Amino acid sequence: TGKTFAYLVPALLAERKVIISTGTRNLQDQLFHRDLPVVRDTLGSPVRTALLKGRANYLCLHRMENALHDGRHHRRELAQQLRQVHDWSTRTRRGDIAELALPEQAPVWPWVTSTTDNCLGQECPDWQRCHLVEARRRAQEADLVVVNHYLLCADMELKEGGFGEILPGADCFVLDEAHQLPEIAGQFFGNSLSGRQLLDLVRDVETEYHREAGDLPEVLDKTAALGKAAQDLRLSFGVEPRRGPWREIAQEDSFTAALAELEAALEQLGSQLQVMEGRGKGLDSCHARCTDLQRRLQALSVTEDDNHVRWYDTQKTGFRLNCTPLEIADTFRGRMASHKGAWIFTSATLAVGESFEHFSKLLGIPEAVTRRWDSPFDYPHQALWFVPRGLPDPNTRDYTPAVAALAEQVLRYSRGRAFLLFTSHRALQQAAELLRPRLAYPLLVQGEAPRAELMQRFCKLGNAVLLGTCLLYTSPSPRDTNLHLVCRLLLEKGGGGGGG
Repeated sequence: TGKTFAYLVPALLAERKVIISTGTRNLQDQLFHRDLPVVRDTLGSPVRTALLKGRANYLCLHRMENALHDGRHHRRELAQQLRQVHDWSTRTRRGDIAELALPEQAPVWPWVTSTTDNCLGQECPDWQRCHLVEARRRAQEADLVVVNHYLLCADMELKEGGFGEILPGADCFVLDEAHQLPEIAGQFFGNSLSGRQLLDLVRDVETEYHREAGDLPEVLDKTAALGKAAQDLRLSFGVEPRRGPWREIAQEDSFTAALAELEAALEQLGSQLQVMEGRGKGLDSCHARCTDLQRRLQALSVTEDDNHVRWYDTQKTGFRLNCTPLEIADTFRGRMASHKGAWIFTSATLAVGESFEHFSKLLGIPEAVTRRWDSPFDYPHQALWFVPRGLPDPNTRDYTPAVAALAEQVLRYSRGRAFLLFTSHRALQQAAELLRPRLAYPLLVQGEAPRAELMQRFCKLGNAVLLGTCLLYTSPSPRDTNLHLVCRLLLEKGGGGGGG
């Protein structure tokens, strides 16, 4: 309905400090690089704008140099990607990894980007050249800043903990795709621990040990034990990706044994790192991370209370243990109170029927002024909604092949021009393998190139089929993580021209 332009026009005319937050990095890029310039040029507005993403979206020069000098575990693919990143690092001005034509799942990214856990902050030797620091400086100086909900919630948590801030103060906060906010906020206001955090710690300890010490081989025994413990915990969930409440696996002997092994491995590595305290800034940072992961794991292991729910989520090779608050209303309302200014929440899916009561209750804003506008589009004449019957149960192996076969038929009618959305990477890859030899249209698959590049190719080709994922976290039921085809093919009446 044009809601993006509807809030951009007053935001640019207000002559106030405005932060616009949206759901994903892709929407950030679209908003900043496409929509915002159109409105700003039309209005002739002199407003200074900035784009700010989370730290994992920026090249970390220090970690890149460490990776280049540590070739012990570099497979051929990783070595090639490291060379690409290094060549690009000499040209980039902003260090945004979206500039580089490498897939999002490329193995190189964890080696050349930082997290809140492994960033050395002002102790980093490359602090003066840091792309993240420069991006935050630009955000502080801008009149309008485009961020995402993850970054906004991270900023709320930092201010609450007294650790400064990421974002500048603002007179107005516009939260687009606001229907995603309760879930994202719940993640930040809760507690979690992932297999990737553990394996990143293992890799970083080994790198810093060889760089700053090298005379205590027991460290490598402890990192090897922690890496094995993390992998064993993943295997205790079974081979297939799954999701569910903690109580579902709490009584399984394989899980409890693997969890105890992980706790012991973390404790032993922490003790070894404590012995090496003061040997180097990198090792000291790893010690602090190890201590934090121990604290998180201990908190996750205790019996849940009435206000939180513990649950797990596993991927093909990873896992995440979570403790999420059942209600975030009081917490979120308190965070809003510390950010003085106007708050605007907008989305295509905020209301339930005619009422915004459910959303308002979730965020603790019952006094919010609400407005709802119907869509101007003529869906009965310009769209088709197809609900297939007779598909296999989503839990069976036959489900994805059946959906792919059905999609192949539909795609003949749409002449390509379609977006197929899946709820797991595994189902996405299986469907891509099945459809690739059968389709006469270009097939674009998430993960095979950066998202921005895929979208550009999709628009340019005109008849392509784009396959992507949408991980649904609305239910802890394992059934909900199976493939669902949400194939909304918007066909012009009579099958005329235009995109699908």
